[in-house]
Amino acid sequence: SKKSLRPRNKPPGADVPSCSLGALGATPGWCRARHSPPLGAASRHRAAEEVRADFQRRVPYSYLQRAYIQLNKLEEAADAAHTFFMANPEHMEIQQDIENYKTTAGKVNLIDREAKPHMEDYTAGVRHYDKEEYELAIEFFERALKEYYSEDEECQIMCEGPQRFEEHEYLEYKAGLYEAIADHYMQVLMCKHDCVRELATRSGRISPIENFLPLHYDYLQFAYYRVGDYVKALECAKSYLLFHPDDEDVLENASYYEGLLEGTLDPDTIKPRKEAKMLLRRHRLESHLLQMAAAGLGFAYTEPVMPVSIIVKAVYGLSLGKKPVSKTDRELKEGGPLLYSDVKFVYNSQQLNGTQRVLLDNVISEEQCQELHRVASGIMLAGDGYRGKTSPHTPNERFEGATVLKALKYGYEGRVPLKSARLFYDISEKARRIVESYFMLNSTLYFSYTHLVCRTALSGQQEKRNDLSHPIHADNCLLDPEANECWKEPPAYTFRDYSALLYMNADFEGGEFIFTEMDAKTVTASIKPKCGRMISFSSGGENPHGVKAVTKGQRCAVALWFTLDPLYRELERIQADEVIAMLDQEHLGPSEMNINPKDEL
Repeated sequence: SKKSLRPRNKPPGADVPSCSLGALGATPGWCRARHSPPLGAASRHRAAEEVRADFQRRVPYSYLQRAYIQLNKLEEAADAAHTFFMANPEHMEIQQDIENYKTTAGKVNLIDREAKPHMEDYTAGVRHYDKEEYELAIEFFERALKEYYSEDEECQIMCEGPQRFEEHEYLEYKAGLYEAIADHYMQVLMCKHDCVRELATRSGRISPIENFLPLHYDYLQFAYYRVGDYVKALECAKSYLLFHPDDEDVLENASYYEGLLEGTLDPDTIKPRKEAKMLLRRHRLESHLLQMAAAGLGFAYTEPVMPVSIIVKAVYGLSLGKKPVSKTDRELKEGGPLLYSDVKFVYNSQQLNGTQRVLLDNVISEEQCQELHRVASGIMLAGDGYRGKTSPHTPNERFEGATVLKALKYGYEGRVPLKSARLFYDISEKARRIVESYFMLNSTLYFSYTHLVCRTALSGQQEKRNDLSHPIHADNCLLDPEANECWKEPPAYTFRDYSALLYMNADFEGGEFIFTEMDAKTVTASIKPKCGRMISFSSGGENPHGVKAVTKGQRCAVALWFTLDPLYRELERIQADEVIAMLDQEHLGPSEMNINPKDEL
């Protein structure tokens, strides 16, 4: 039975109002003093924001990994590294550590110790669904739904704690009693309303899976149909229609299921699932309350819009279920003119087993390669372009780089031949024009980043190497091999549209450029660099790629990334254009080619 909170010998309500403010995160000092002794000092039971953020980013697992290595527990170390990596997919060093564990410890079954059960079962359900193993798919999707609603309940409870009202986090604002209460409960409500998004977001990601909860019912309606359970199929179709009542495909499916059930039972007796109905009703009420409060209390609130995935139809008219798919605003073409007679076509996308890929030779001559290599040795700096890290991707190689602007600056100052410095500028423009023309782009392709980079094998560190010079990645999204997805969100350079690598030499061992499937393991094409060879491709998840270990010598290339969005033009390139214009005016070294007039707008 519940006990009264009222102290003995006190009139009703004497102490309760003050102490009850503790629920709002505003506990008075005397109340804290009275109740603190059992809890200890505040610092011992309150985690700082930084600590909470570290746990959210799974930082303790990074320390655990090192501790397990010291204890020679490689399997546990691999699990800790994997758990950390799932929340930090951009961390290249941890990714390489995991590959090393796989090689050292043999076959390792990596376990994410912080995996969300509902997300794991959903992923397993999709996997079985794609293999047309519908009974297993149903089992996993149903379990995922049960776990989802359980997680939602826990998320709602966790929102009840103390809140920070970020809208008013400045010194001038001092909330009165009613403002403090309103601020707190609005934050609680916003937190609860965000649970839907929280549960749809994989660890380490910013963007949620589109249409996540309704997708369960969409997959299930078709899976139940395929196993002959038309009642469940109709129930799941109606549950999906709660979220998307105008979805024509699922409306057709529901009508079809009703026809299959005619004569056996009344289809009107089959209702949408109760838990889906309750969650949707609650979510709409929360939204209504938040919008009313925003208008009445004067704080900013925008209802998030969750996009719906594209519908995929089967040939026999039933919707197969919806999956997140990559979308593009432009029509993909290739095979346009190469513009320069000396440039030799080698392979297209089909021959390279992929999409939007091309391999070309003779983009620059042997003499130009040698001249560019000479200027590189005079301007490159260790760690340039990698935030000062001399070995950013592997400890077994040293990386050096330089930009076009730096080359022109050194040329203008006389530290390297100006003609050679200008060559770097000119060949990068030549590459841009070729890429823009070959892929038949109907808008200007701008430079996003241009980098001359050399990677050198470090002596004494090449025996039994099993790492990559550059791990498998995509250029404008975060590659997630486990989920077979590429997440277009920071810290990826999401604005990049096309990439190109122009090679300068072949006198080294290893260093092959490779394309893989999205699993980051299955190699689809391998390219051996040589002088004048250029590989170009679209920058998205359709083209995961990496570089095999350079085990002897130095491998040099001009790396180019391009964007179709002028807002993300490379600032240094614009400055380099200005330097070139100034040099032309002073007649200090005429260029072999004109600056693209479109690029000067």
